[in-house]
Amino acid sequence: QVQLVESGGGLVQAGGSLRLSCVASGRTSSMHLLGWFRQAPGKEREFVAQIRRSGWTTTYADSVKGRFTISKDNAKNTVYLQMNSLTPEDTAVYYCAARMVYSDNYAYWGQGAQVTVSS
Repeated sequence: QVQLVESGGGLVQAGGSLRLSCVASGRTSSMHLLGWFRQAPGKEREFVAQIRRSGWTTTYADSVKGRFTISKDNAKNTVYLQMNSLTPEDTAVYYCAARMVYSDNYAYWGQGAQVTVSS
């Protein structure tokens, strides 16, 4: 099993920046992908970005390309999401997730971090 704990959410004005962190513990050596997802009020959860635990291959949703950057520090078992040029449409609960090497989907999820962008 893997446990994920997010931090770094908060309230920011439009155009501002925030950095989310997610610390993983447990069977971290079996993690294949680390991802960020978000869920806005009244909407379904959506993919934001992901990064391979081995290597640096990244994938982003079109809505955040050029504004958000996902990165990691394997020594600290931590994945980051740097969010720049935030807009009110980015307001959501952001979740960190882990996909294991033996799985086809994201099986482990953090508790979520609230990000609120004011206009």
